This record gives sequence, C-alpha cells and structure tokens, in this order.
Amino acid sequence: MIRAYKFLMRPTVRQEQALAGMLRDHCSLYNGALQERRDAWRHPSRTSVKYGDQSAQLKEIRAFDPECQGRWSFSSQQATLRRLDKAFAAFFRRVKSGETPGHPRFRGVNWFDTVDFPKDGDGCRWNSTPHDPATRVRFQGVGHVKVNQHRAVVGRVKTVSVKREGRKWFVVLTAEQEQPEPLPATGSVVGIDLGIANFLADSGGGFVPNPGHGRRAAAKLEAAQQALSRFPRRKAKDRTANHQRAVEKVAQLHGKVRRQRLDHAHKTALGLVRAHDFIAHEDLKIRNMSKAPAPKPDPDQPGTFLPNGAAAKAGLNKSINDAGWGVFLTILHAKAESAGREVIAVDPRNTSRECPECGHTAKENRPTQEKFHCISCGHNAHADTVGALNVLRAGLVRRDANPA
Repeated sequence: MIRAYKFLMRPTVRQEQALAGMLRDHCSLYNGALQERRDAWRHPSRTSVKYGDQSAQLKEIRAFDPECQGRWSFSSQQATLRRLDKAFAAFFRRVKSGETPGHPRFRGVNWFDTVDFPKDGDGCRWNSTPHDPATRVRFQGVGHVKVNQHRAVVGRVKTVSVKREGRKWFVVLTAEQEQPEPLPATGSVVGIDLGIANFLADSGGGFVPNPGHGRRAAAKLEAAQQALSRFPRRKAKDRTANHQRAVEKVAQLHGKVRRQRLDHAHKTALGLVRAHDFIAHEDLKIRNMSKAPAPKPDPDQPGTFLPNGAAAKAGLNKSINDAGWGVFLTILHAKAESAGREVIAVDPRNTSRECPECGHTAKENRPTQEKFHCISCGHNAHADTVGALNVLRAGLVRRDANPA
C-alpha cells in the first residue's frame, strides 16, 4: 500500500530563497504551457497540444534559459506539465458530463505552492545525509535542507514533493510498504449519520458533538478580513509591509481552522476504526447539498425575483462546509483500509424518515430536526439515531449481497 508522510522543513535563508525561486519558475512553466495550449486552440487550425508535445520542448527551454528553468530537475518540470495535462483532462470530462466546465486558469506566484518529484533520487534525495543525526532532504538547485522528522518513514520512498503553506515549508513523501496487520476483530458493527447539530450520531445511540471550528473563529476572521479590505489589491511584490502582514494574518487564521478540522476528523475516524469491524455511512453528495438555490423569476414583474430562501440556505451551506464531512469520510476510508476494516456507503434517501421498528416511511415521522415519532406505531427516538440505524441496516444488506 502507499502511505503519505508530511514533515516540516527548516531551510536556511538562502535555501528558502532558492525554494521560492523553484516555485516561481515552475509556475512560469505551467502558465507558459497553458498559454501555448490556448493559442494553439484559438488558431484557425484548431491545433490540440498534448503533454508529449510540451515535454519534448523542455530540453530547448532549459538550454535557452539556463539561469532559471535550467536550474531545476527535468523530472519535476515534467511533473508540472503533467499537472496541467490532468487539469485539461478533468476539464474535458466535465464538459462531456454536462457539468460546469471550469477551464484551467493561469496561476499567480502565490497560488502555486507545490512542486512534485516523481522519483526519489531523480532531482531529489530523501535522507540525503544518513551519516548525520539530523534528517535532510536534497533538492537539485537548493541543496540539503534540514527536516523536522517527527516519525519514522516505513517502506521505500517513491515520490517527494515540496509544499509551501504561508511562511512554512513542508516535504511530502509517498512510501510503498507492505499491507499492515489488521487490527484484532471486535465483532462490532456501526452505522453513522453525519449532521450539523451533532457531527455524527451512531446506531448505538452515541453522539460526537460538532466542534464548529469555523464559527468559533468567525469573529477573528471577520476582523482580519476587514483589516485586509482596507488595502487596495496589489501584486505581492507591490504590497507594503502592513498589507503583507494583513494578508498573512488572514491566511494564518484559515490555516489554524483547517488544522483543527483535520485533527478532529483524524481522532473521530480513529475511534470508529478501533471500535468497529464494519462501518456504514451515507453516500453524501456534498457539493450538491451546498449549492445555492436557483433564482425564481417573478412571472408578473419581469426583471424581479421571488424569495427563494437563499439567505437561510447560505447559513446551512456555511455549516456544512464547516463540518468538513468530505475530509472526514476520506480519512475514515484510508484508516479503515490500513486497519483491515470494512466501510460501505449507502443511499441516504429516507434514512431519517423510515421507522426502524415497523418500517413505515413518511415525511411526518420527523416533525422536528431532532425528534422522530412514527405516525404508524408510535416509536419515539432521536432522528439522527434512527438515521444511523437505517444506514447500518442498509449497509449490512449491501455487504451480504456483495460478499468480498
């Protein structure tokens, strides 16, 4: 299996300048390749430029610009061109499926924060000074950068990436390792229902409260963004010191909320994986759930619109995004695979409207957000617990119908 590791780097001032230059030059390469594709398609011949065509030009580009493009790893530049090719592949896939296409866009220097090295030893070397007690990673054109390695890397390192987050620099490794031993069986199965008031409810009647990290930081974020809005928009090189500090303050607060969400997701997922052999959850389409409602034109007054509940939906969308369901489910599946547990997603329709006692399904069974009262048999319970029970039953049925 493939596992990722992320470590904080401690570059010197010169190494930090070189790393920033590497990101800047890869960003320039990405934008130049994007411009070439756009120009070729706009030409009357409608020429389509592929990755192979652009990769073949790298040798000439490096020879023409040895002070910038020629300094960096050839393989990392190929990875940047592959990154653009994947963006175009995703664009054409969305066009064919009828989704909002979202054409690949040019990247500003501050919006290009990652450089990939497809193979350890080709332009980079993990643990490049094994004789030294301190761990270092070497990058072509940068040198040996000290790494704060807080855990051991198991397996053979496959790829290495440089990532910038604010003023911090990280190295991200992917290592190929043997499938770990599964955790001892517990004989327990569980269904979970994700929500807003509670982060999740399980089929056993337990609840995990929603920490609401984004809402708790909302006041500080609002103040920081108001302070930033007082400065006119400028490129990074033209910002004053106060403007740059305001930008970094907003980024710092958003980064803290992101790390808090990740920490909560990891701890919650780990608790579920350790306690249960089988976990069922709803197959949520989070992007569709957090869409803004469509406008309602007034047929009697052209140019005006009827109320469509956009204000209330905006608050709900903010709560959905703050909960971080998508991140949690991704982490849950990854931890379950490592632990030898089984996770199944089921259709979420009517899971909170179907009575677990008699099977009667009706909208009236859920009179409030939290209360479930079956109008057929009179069963009373918490609505989220009922949803988790129905999710578990649907998951077990699906597992038995499709045995591994």
